[in-house]
Amino acid sequence: MGLRWIDSLDIALDLLEQHPDVDPTKLHFTQLMQWIIALDNFDDDPKHCGERVLEAVQLAWIDEAD
Repeated sequence: MGLRWIDSLDIALDLLEQHPDVDPTKLHFTQLMQWIIALDNFDDDPKHCGERVLEAVQLAWIDEAD
């Protein structure tokens, strides 16, 4: 089973690995959502994504990047 929207930390870790030079605080949520959906191991319905989910991923990414 792949990543789902509730796996914000695991998603953030994958994004950090794929985009190590990106500052997550400067990323638009539309771009963030596209990157998440494009992850090889992501397996959830894009319609289930909302601002809170993206914010959780962004915050986890910021925490892990520090």
